[in-house]
Amino acid sequence: MTSPQPDRVQFEAAAPSITLRNSFAHAYDSAIAAARTCYAPRLIGPEEVTDKQRVQIGASTFYSGHHTVYQHAHFEFGLENVSRQFVWSFLHAHPFYNSEQQSQRYVRLDRALAYLPPETPGFGPAERAIYEGAIARAWGYYQELTGLLRGDALEILSDIWHIGPMSHAKRVQKVDRQAEKRAIEVARYVLPVAAATTMVHTVSGIVLHRLWRMAGASDTPTEARAVIGEMVARVREIDPQFFDRFDNAPMAQEEMPEWAHAGSAGMSSAQGVSGGTPGEDFAREFDARLAGRVSLLADFSPQAPRVVADAYRAVLGLTESACPDDEAIDRLLNPARNAYRLETLNIGVQSPIMRALQHANFTFAKKISHTADSQDQRHRMVPGSRPLLVLADTRSPDFVSPMLIAGNARAREVYERAMADAWAAKNELLDRGAPSEIALYLLPNAKAIRLVETGSLLHLVHKWTIRTCFNAQEEIYQASMEEIEQVRAALPSFGRYLGPPCYVRAGVATPICTEGSHYCGIKVWEEFPKIERRI
Repeated sequence: MTSPQPDRVQFEAAAPSITLRNSFAHAYDSAIAAARTCYAPRLIGPEEVTDKQRVQIGASTFYSGHHTVYQHAHFEFGLENVSRQFVWSFLHAHPFYNSEQQSQRYVRLDRALAYLPPETPGFGPAERAIYEGAIARAWGYYQELTGLLRGDALEILSDIWHIGPMSHAKRVQKVDRQAEKRAIEVARYVLPVAAATTMVHTVSGIVLHRLWRMAGASDTPTEARAVIGEMVARVREIDPQFFDRFDNAPMAQEEMPEWAHAGSAGMSSAQGVSGGTPGEDFAREFDARLAGRVSLLADFSPQAPRVVADAYRAVLGLTESACPDDEAIDRLLNPARNAYRLETLNIGVQSPIMRALQHANFTFAKKISHTADSQDQRHRMVPGSRPLLVLADTRSPDFVSPMLIAGNARAREVYERAMADAWAAKNELLDRGAPSEIALYLLPNAKAIRLVETGSLLHLVHKWTIRTCFNAQEEIYQASMEEIEQVRAALPSFGRYLGPPCYVRAGVATPICTEGSHYCGIKVWEEFPKIERRI
């Protein structure tokens, strides 16, 4: 069968739109008033700020690094038609933001709407045609795979939910809708990271300053400068002082150590030590270390249980004889003894005793797809060191395959052809002299991302609880299960308390499942962790 043709799906250039939905009144004067309050016998209001104070206090706080006063003001933006590559590589690459983003897992994307880079040396009309054609083909594959996978998803879900000829029509309809969503969720792996997305995005004033300064520190510097520049412009329209009083221009890429270090190490050369690209050498070495795992426990302290128990005793003023280590850990992690484990509000950092879990830290080396990592990085208190893809690019296809694809020979053939086509188009642009920044927009969501991630037990407990639910994204679920398995083996005093919400709540609280109408249909708590996820 021939590949889908571009005329099956028409490429649509996304037109980014940046709006300021909500903001602080008098953001700059409020910052100066907050600074004055630190040294005043009373609360200072923004209406009391003088122009002299705007100059003197503004400069003294901003340029000396006393930036908390600029953190009070927050700005809520509506970002439409920005690329998912930009969001992953820059906008969500730090912890200090809040986003509500359009889901590719559950929203069917019928339009080939994607970011179109501006013309630049190496990216003219001919290269643009290659770019647009590749994106149109990817959408064709997406549509084809959705159709191929829906039947498999329906068969698995019907078996789980015991759907038969006598089943109620509404029950059948519900499973049918879920099958459609599962098919879309997996088919999206072939979509390019150039695909447009829409979101509500909120940052503080000082974070916006930092984003503007660091707009070149990602795989998408051109798009970042354009989008962040528009965000800054929207703030200037309502309070020009917030930016105009400071000389805070974007840092040039040649000033940034990442790019200087890459060049000095010879990493910008076309060939790596084994004759492939440096990215392929890195991928080969990283994967050998994983030895078939999705996530490998790379570092932890064997003394972590002792340290956590000591911290717990310090909070409550207890001696070791009054509360031995095992008792302290049981009080912290056993949901029958600690009601905080049953909360869905994630109030651990507000709890004096739960903060004891911050002293145990775990580091993992992991490999997941671009689309899975876009969700994984939203666990902002479990930060990761992610690759600059322009420095870790591979000439050969380097991707992750979901299990629904792996189980369908026809879908697998289409999927692998989609991967080959994506890399071929990306490589053709590079060979024609297009900037790497532009060519890499053609990479699919399936692109393998290799990263190192570290988190405290406090935040990992939260992540592992929600991400070992069968409703969690497949790859993050698999990584979380492997992480729990390794922690159970290394530190069983922690590991036996870890699992999905239903495992934590079983025999302790009702309802056992916190997903309500989204219950997966399987009594996971009865067999966890020895249970197989089918879809």
